[in-house]
Amino acid sequence: MQCPTCKNEFDPALTVAMPFCSERCRTIDLGRWLDERNSLPHVPDPEEDESPEEGWASEGASPTEENGN
Repeated sequence: MQCPTCKNEFDPALTVAMPFCSERCRTIDLGRWLDERNSLPHVPDPEEDESPEEGWASEGASPTEENGN
């Protein structure tokens, strides 16, 4: 099996950090996710309404007016 971090081949039976070859590679991978170097793509939901909530339009106030800005 190949480690996704260091790309070295390793025996899966000899590691406790699957799917990584070592705890070090597991920690490196976690750091990449936390630094946002790794991420999942955002796929917008076509059903999701992008218009403002009805409450804003019916009250006649913009979001900045309601916040006092």
